[in-house]
Amino acid sequence: MMLPNKTLARAGALALLLAPVAAAWAQDKTVYRCPGPPVLYTDAMTAQEAKDKGCRPIEGVPVTVVPAPPRPRVAAPAPGASARPGEGRVDPAEQRARDSDARRILADEMKREEDRLAEMKREFNNGEPERRGDERNYAKYLERVAEMRAAIQRKEADLAALKRELAKLPS
Repeated sequence: MMLPNKTLARAGALALLLAPVAAAWAQDKTVYRCPGPPVLYTDAMTAQEAKDKGCRPIEGVPVTVVPAPPRPRVAAPAPGASARPGEGRVDPAEQRARDSDARRILADEMKREEDRLAEMKREFNNGEPERRGDERNYAKYLERVAEMRAAIQRKEADLAALKRELAKLPS
């Protein structure tokens, strides 16, 4: 007997849907729910062990238990050795060089930011910047003034953060 393609497709889909259920029914293991933080679901204990630990069997719904992947073993560091490479002490001269480089980079960045802030304040003109040709509408002008004020405040906050970072570095 020849079945139409739709019937074959439906039969295949039904078989795919029922395969996990059939596999769960074929398992003879009971899954237990054990109390405690965290709640544990396991099928790796006997009924007596489950009873001793206060675990209840889960019935009525097939449950799939997926074991956790094994954790990689990490060798303990030798006594006196650091746990990770590069975690040991740094040569004081090398650390001074690093601090000096960091100070120079932060000072350069702070100089650029101060120059940009001065330029922004010059454009802002104490809250009365020049109107542009595309700002015939006074609301557009006020919007640009508000954006300029906010940008100046952000730039001042950035400068304050740079000063704090510089203060953290050893002299």
